Amino acid sequence: MALNIAGVTVMMLFYLLVLGIGIWASVKSKKEAKKGHGDKTEMALLGNRGINLVVGIFTMTATWVGGGFIVGTAEAVYNPSMGLIWAVMPIAATLCFIIGGLFFAEPMRNNKYVTMMDPFQIKYGKVPTAALSLASLVSEIMWVTGTLIGLGVTMSVILDLSYTVSIWISAAVAITYTLLGGLYSVAYTDIIQLILIFISLWLCVPFALMSPAVLDITETAYNYTFQSPWVGTLEADRAWRWIDNFLLLGLGNLGLQNFHQRTLSASSSATAKITCFTAAFIVPTLGIPPILLGAAAASTDWNLTSYGSPSPFERGQTGLVLPIVLQYLTPTYISIIGIGAVAAAVMSSTDSALLSAASIFTSNIYRNILRTQASQQEIQWVIRGSVVVVGLAGTSLTFLDNSVLMIWMLRSDLTYTLMLPQLVCVLFFDISNGYGAVLGCVTGMLLRVLCGEPLLGIPPIIRFPGCTLVNGVYIQRSPIRTICMLSAVVAILLFSYLSSVLFSRGLIPEKWDVFKVKAQDSIQTHGGDKYDTKDENLKEQNENNEVCEPMLESTC
Repeated sequence: MALNIAGVTVMMLFYLLVLGIGIWASVKSKKEAKKGHGDKTEMALLGNRGINLVVGIFTMTATWVGGGFIVGTAEAVYNPSMGLIWAVMPIAATLCFIIGGLFFAEPMRNNKYVTMMDPFQIKYGKVPTAALSLASLVSEIMWVTGTLIGLGVTMSVILDLSYTVSIWISAAVAITYTLLGGLYSVAYTDIIQLILIFISLWLCVPFALMSPAVLDITETAYNYTFQSPWVGTLEADRAWRWIDNFLLLGLGNLGLQNFHQRTLSASSSATAKITCFTAAFIVPTLGIPPILLGAAAASTDWNLTSYGSPSPFERGQTGLVLPIVLQYLTPTYISIIGIGAVAAAVMSSTDSALLSAASIFTSNIYRNILRTQASQQEIQWVIRGSVVVVGLAGTSLTFLDNSVLMIWMLRSDLTYTLMLPQLVCVLFFDISNGYGAVLGCVTGMLLRVLCGEPLLGIPPIIRFPGCTLVNGVYIQRSPIRTICMLSAVVAILLFSYLSSVLFSRGLIPEKWDVFKVKAQDSIQTHGGDKYDTKDENLKEQNENNEVCEPMLESTC
């Protein structure tokens, strides 16, 4: 197969369009800065908290509908061992947005946090926050990896363009416009990207379904034809695993800075909540096209196509099923349009992860721990450097595995079992403190490792009821991730309470109280808004910085 010149040309035009919008948005952010509204750190990371409802809905939705979402959903539907019933990402996103809108958006936005790690900084201090920030950075890097893999496998199949070249070009474009205008560039490019995703995917669906090699998907949904029915089955012994996966992909995303950056950048808490609720209904509709494309793949007689036998599943190419469908079941010009959809999805998620990671490193590690006296100009250079480093790290990891679904699951595992329990406790439980956070983190992660992980080749030490040996690998049938998450919550609250009692009653000398639990208890006991002093200090640090030019301006 020769290089698809027409396809490469279309992709270059798309990248130029996105880059142009990013540059325009950077000019807009510069004008906003000159008006004297807010400091340039908030301008870069949160769009000066001025993202309106329409733009907010677009950017919230586009952030979730990435390459991992599209390619991973099609992969799950096509996979004979899974099927539609296991393709929970679209509905899980709805759960994430509804819970986030009901419980997280308002308190986070009203407190004017810059990142999701700010409440940890206020309540726990530097050490626990630094450790949790590093974990959050890893999850954002894995998000970059998962989205770029989706694009790399698509381009390599359809354009016959090198997997490596495809990924590096796309990463370079996303890094460039994220550097130019920060959240403004990310948000406004998301608008054109989401429109392209919607139109392109729906254009591809009828061509794939009407291909002569594809049987009626309503017949293959429940009948064994070329493979197991694409609807899939949910046996009794796998029900707990399904629930575990659903909660993992739904609630786990609440532990991502990606989500909270969108609510924190909203013009008001009401706007943040409406954005969440609206996105909750839009995202599942964008999951329908990849579901139908996965169903088409499961209904295809590959002998009637130039792909031939054996099937993608038998060749170990399940992770490539979406680009294979576009390449072999649709006309060339339609497959090129499909690439545009995947590229748009990848860019919309990659830029968000880049900025989220840069936000956490800059605000919670560099400015609050490493260089508390850093100037605004220095902070801007740190943001730029962080975007580049995270982009390079995430892109480099794409060469370890080409399964989008695997990367997505591992990243969600980290946020679900580690970050979500911590965020819930710091926001909603007064008793939580630094000791509980540290020991809860250790408890959750240790238990998770002891439960094993087949994707990483880690055998289970703790075998819950129903654990069975399948092809030489132990498979847990219990909801182990949810068990680990709940155990972490219990551990955080338990150790927080114990440490509070021990220090408050003088059973342990106050000089050993490195996390100042006794002082924290004293603030709570004497009434008033808890942590007012620390909260106000952080807000002053976030709000009273000088007004300067946006990210690429080197002078004030």
